[in-house]
Amino acid sequence: MLKTIDPLLNGALLQILADMGHGDELAIVDANYPAAANARRLVRLDGITATATLKAVLSLLPLDDFVETPAAVMTPGTEWPPILDEFQALADQAEGREVEILGMDRFAFYERARGAYAVIATGERRLYGNIILVKGVIRPAE
Repeated sequence: MLKTIDPLLNGALLQILADMGHGDELAIVDANYPAAANARRLVRLDGITATATLKAVLSLLPLDDFVETPAAVMTPGTEWPPILDEFQALADQAEGREVEILGMDRFAFYERARGAYAVIATGERRLYGNIILVKGVIRPAE
Protein backbone atom coordinates (compact mmCIF):
# COMPACT_ATOMS: atom_id res chain seq x y z
CA MET A 1 0.00 0.00 0.00
CA LEU A 2 1.14 3.51 -0.78
CA LYS A 3 -0.08 6.81 0.60
CA THR A 4 -2.50 8.71 -1.66
CA ILE A 5 -2.44 5.94 -4.30
CA ASP A 6 -5.74 4.16 -4.86
CA PRO A 7 -5.24 0.52 -3.77
CA LEU A 8 -6.81 -0.69 -7.03
CA LEU A 9 -3.69 0.55 -8.82
CA ASN A 10 -1.48 -2.51 -8.45
CA GLY A 11 2.18 -2.62 -9.41
CA ALA A 12 1.57 -3.86 -12.96
CA LEU A 13 -0.97 -1.14 -13.62
CA LEU A 14 1.19 1.59 -12.09
CA GLN A 15 4.05 0.47 -14.37
CA ILE A 16 1.81 0.69 -17.43
CA LEU A 17 0.51 4.15 -16.49
CA ALA A 18 4.07 5.37 -15.91
CA ASP A 19 5.34 3.89 -19.18
CA MET A 20 2.57 5.40 -21.32
CA GLY A 21 3.41 8.55 -23.24
CA HIS A 22 1.40 11.48 -24.53
CA GLY A 23 -1.25 10.25 -26.94
CA ASP A 24 -1.08 6.61 -25.88
CA GLU A 25 -4.46 5.02 -25.27
CA LEU A 26 -5.71 2.88 -22.40
CA ALA A 27 -8.88 0.78 -22.60
CA ILE A 28 -10.92 -0.08 -19.52
CA VAL A 29 -13.35 -2.85 -20.45
CA ASP A 30 -16.21 -4.81 -18.95
CA ALA A 31 -16.40 -8.52 -18.13
CA ASN A 32 -17.94 -9.37 -21.52
CA TYR A 33 -15.20 -7.72 -23.59
CA PRO A 34 -12.76 -10.13 -25.34
CA ALA A 35 -9.75 -8.57 -23.59
CA ALA A 36 -7.31 -11.48 -23.69
CA ALA A 37 -7.81 -11.90 -27.43
CA ASN A 38 -7.33 -8.23 -28.22
CA ALA A 39 -4.88 -6.70 -25.73
CA ARG A 40 -1.23 -5.89 -26.41
CA ARG A 41 -0.75 -5.61 -22.64
CA LEU A 42 -3.44 -6.88 -20.26
CA VAL A 43 -4.10 -6.13 -16.61
CA ARG A 44 -6.97 -7.98 -14.93
CA LEU A 45 -9.04 -6.37 -12.18
CA ASP A 46 -11.63 -9.12 -11.87
CA GLY A 47 -14.41 -8.29 -9.44
CA ILE A 48 -13.81 -4.54 -9.72
CA THR A 49 -16.28 -2.30 -11.55
CA ALA A 50 -15.28 -0.26 -14.57
CA THR A 51 -16.34 2.91 -12.75
CA ALA A 52 -14.12 2.19 -9.72
CA THR A 53 -11.26 1.39 -12.11
CA LEU A 54 -11.83 4.58 -14.10
CA LYS A 55 -11.84 6.68 -10.92
CA ALA A 56 -8.57 5.11 -9.76
CA VAL A 57 -6.87 5.50 -13.15
CA LEU A 58 -7.99 9.12 -13.53
CA SER A 59 -6.52 9.91 -10.11
CA LEU A 60 -3.11 9.64 -11.84
CA LEU A 61 -3.64 9.75 -15.60
CA PRO A 62 -4.16 13.17 -17.23
CA LEU A 63 -6.49 13.23 -20.22
CA ASP A 64 -5.20 14.75 -23.44
CA ASP A 65 -6.33 18.35 -23.91
CA PHE A 66 -4.73 18.58 -27.36
CA VAL A 67 -7.48 16.45 -28.91
CA GLU A 68 -11.20 17.13 -29.20
CA THR A 69 -12.28 13.83 -27.64
CA PRO A 70 -9.79 12.39 -25.11
CA ALA A 71 -12.16 9.53 -24.30
CA ALA A 72 -14.31 7.14 -26.32
CA VAL A 73 -17.04 4.70 -25.24
CA MET A 74 -18.89 1.83 -26.84
CA THR A 75 -22.55 2.64 -27.47
CA PRO A 76 -25.49 0.54 -28.68
CA GLY A 77 -26.52 2.69 -31.64
CA THR A 78 -27.91 6.03 -30.54
CA GLU A 79 -28.59 4.88 -26.95
CA TRP A 80 -26.47 6.20 -24.08
CA PRO A 81 -26.55 3.59 -21.27
CA PRO A 82 -26.50 4.95 -17.67
CA ILE A 83 -22.96 3.69 -17.00
CA LEU A 84 -21.73 6.15 -19.63
CA ASP A 85 -23.18 9.03 -17.60
CA GLU A 86 -21.07 7.77 -14.69
CA PHE A 87 -17.99 7.70 -16.94
CA GLN A 88 -18.75 11.28 -18.00
CA ALA A 89 -19.10 12.50 -14.40
CA LEU A 90 -15.84 10.80 -13.34
CA ALA A 91 -13.89 12.25 -16.28
CA ASP A 92 -15.31 15.74 -15.72
CA GLN A 93 -14.50 15.58 -12.00
CA ALA A 94 -10.95 14.31 -12.54
CA GLU A 95 -10.17 16.95 -15.16
CA GLY A 96 -12.04 19.85 -13.54
CA ARG A 97 -13.74 20.56 -16.87
CA GLU A 98 -16.29 19.05 -19.21
CA VAL A 99 -14.60 16.26 -21.13
CA GLU A 100 -15.86 15.47 -24.62
CA ILE A 101 -16.50 11.72 -24.95
CA LEU A 102 -16.94 10.07 -28.34
CA GLY A 103 -19.56 7.34 -28.75
CA MET A 104 -18.51 4.47 -31.02
CA ASP A 105 -20.25 1.36 -32.28
CA ARG A 106 -19.04 -1.99 -31.02
CA PHE A 107 -16.80 -2.97 -33.93
CA ALA A 108 -15.19 0.47 -34.26
CA PHE A 109 -14.48 0.38 -30.52
CA TYR A 110 -12.96 -3.11 -30.81
CA GLU A 111 -10.69 -1.97 -33.64
CA ARG A 112 -9.51 1.12 -31.75
CA ALA A 113 -8.98 -0.80 -28.50
CA ARG A 114 -6.77 -3.34 -30.32
CA GLY A 115 -4.29 -0.50 -30.86
CA ALA A 116 -4.38 0.65 -27.24
CA TYR A 117 -1.15 0.62 -25.27
CA ALA A 118 -2.90 -1.55 -22.67
CA VAL A 119 -6.28 -2.97 -21.70
CA ILE A 120 -7.62 -3.23 -18.15
CA ALA A 121 -10.18 -6.05 -17.95
CA THR A 122 -12.60 -5.40 -15.10
CA GLY A 123 -15.38 -7.43 -13.56
CA GLU A 124 -17.97 -4.86 -14.69
CA ARG A 125 -21.24 -6.65 -15.47
CA ARG A 126 -23.24 -3.66 -16.69
CA LEU A 127 -23.42 -3.70 -20.47
CA TYR A 128 -21.35 -1.16 -22.42
CA GLY A 129 -18.97 -0.58 -19.51
CA ASN A 130 -16.07 0.15 -21.86
CA ILE A 131 -14.00 3.31 -22.26
CA ILE A 132 -10.79 4.30 -24.01
CA LEU A 133 -8.68 7.13 -22.55
CA VAL A 134 -6.05 9.20 -24.36
CA LYS A 135 -3.14 10.11 -22.09
CA GLY A 136 -2.32 13.79 -21.86
CA VAL A 137 0.66 15.69 -20.54
CA ILE A 138 1.77 17.04 -17.19
CA ARG A 139 2.80 20.64 -17.69
CA PRO A 140 5.66 22.18 -15.71
CA ALA A 141 4.72 24.29 -12.70
CA GLU A 142 4.62 27.97 -13.52
